[in-house]
Amino acid sequence: MKPGLSTNIGPIKLSKPTMLASGILGISLDVFARIYEAGAGAVVTKSLSKEPWEGYPNPTVIGVDGGFLNAVGLSNPGAPYFSKMISSNTEIPIIVSLVGSDENDFTFMIDQFENVKILGYELNLSCPHVDKVGLEVGDDPELVKKIVTTIKSHTTIPVIAKVGLGATNYLETVKVAIDSGVDAITAINTIRAMAIDVETQMPTLSNKIGGLSGPAIKPIAVRCVYEISKEYGIPIIGCGGVSRWEDAIEFFLAGASSVQIGSAVSDGWINVFGEINDGISKYMERKGFSKISEMVGLGKKP
Repeated sequence: MKPGLSTNIGPIKLSKPTMLASGILGISLDVFARIYEAGAGAVVTKSLSKEPWEGYPNPTVIGVDGGFLNAVGLSNPGAPYFSKMISSNTEIPIIVSLVGSDENDFTFMIDQFENVKILGYELNLSCPHVDKVGLEVGDDPELVKKIVTTIKSHTTIPVIAKVGLGATNYLETVKVAIDSGVDAITAINTIRAMAIDVETQMPTLSNKIGGLSGPAIKPIAVRCVYEISKEYGIPIIGCGGVSRWEDAIEFFLAGASSVQIGSAVSDGWINVFGEINDGISKYMERKGFSKISEMVGLGKKP
């Protein structure tokens, strides 16, 4: 009997343990359907704001050793428009990523999805390159508490907090989010970084500072998942540098119940979901695991 690949993220049930990370491959429902058919257990949308955002001018994404550096600027059409765009969805497991500055921004956006079929919300508390949202929110424990508490009293749909590495101890943000009622944690987002063109002697990105993603940050992300799992009994989604099945297993052993994939599909290579799922299944069969949960946190044993 083949091992089962279904997994639970708190109240969220997935048929596969791999998910599309936020910010990848646009926001088209047709593209989401292709990604789901390719093997993703869920699709996380680009981060949506209360009103449309244009984002930063080019260049916004560059390749660097070990991954990508990006400062797209959270460009998106706004939650009201996007909710209408996915209103016909009946089958694709969608998690809506939201970004805002205060609790009123988030409740407004959640109201837009009241009658849309989605699995949950992922709160972007960790974007490293846009002022007054993302990490600036995540670095403010009182604001995180106010936002999460308000959201949880406003909706019955599961809420996930996506945390990153900012100016404060990220574990404090995790604790506040958990104490305020989140159902799960995604760890981590991209890490503040930059590149300078030696010929022009100018920063390469138009915003100067961006977020580093890809294999280069995976050991950091695994460490964060491990620390969160050791400290708190909260479901965790691992994110950061997953491109092979071995990466996913590493996150499971550290304490994650599923993984998100971003940079590995940024060039449109969506077969990665099926390939990683297949590798996970073969590993489980070889090691005698019958379900994902049997692997979660095994790397924490003394």
